[in-house]
Amino acid sequence: MKTVPRNLVSLSVSTPDGIFTAHYSERGLAGINFPSKQNPAATREPENVPTKIQAWHRLTSAALKRVVAGEAPGKFPPFDLSAGTEFQCAVWQAMLQIQSGQAKSYGEIAQAIGKPKAVRAVGGACGANPIPVLVPCHRVIAAGGKIGGFSSDMNWKRTLLKREGVIVS
Repeated sequence: MKTVPRNLVSLSVSTPDGIFTAHYSERGLAGINFPSKQNPAATREPENVPTKIQAWHRLTSAALKRVVAGEAPGKFPPFDLSAGTEFQCAVWQAMLQIQSGQAKSYGEIAQAIGKPKAVRAVGGACGANPIPVLVPCHRVIAAGGKIGGFSSDMNWKRTLLKREGVIVS
């Protein structure tokens, strides 16, 4: 059964490409929002943020900045993926196995989780990914090397893949 994580804190992550918003629950990083004028980053004063969340945020910030720059992420904070279904969580875990500079097709992810006919459902799970960039849905592409879809602006997917050296058609 899926549960919606109770977000305790939302903090900004400033990158050369804009300000992301990271959302933390009591279990870990529960979401990331891309920079947007419609969804400004929410921040709290540092003294009001629990120590463990401050530590998680340092890891999130460093990893996010590295991935946006086209580098390997390094160490992650704990992820709170409790908002996902069992199927979605399996897809998200499979995406975490895709290394920087690599891409896998929706079909390859479906095969990896033992559901070879669930290609479209894999696409849906990618679109529902609450932690884009760190749970690298941008590295999942369509068959034949085509770019496929993306939950955010497609330019983000193209940019992230290009910075990682992945060529898509």
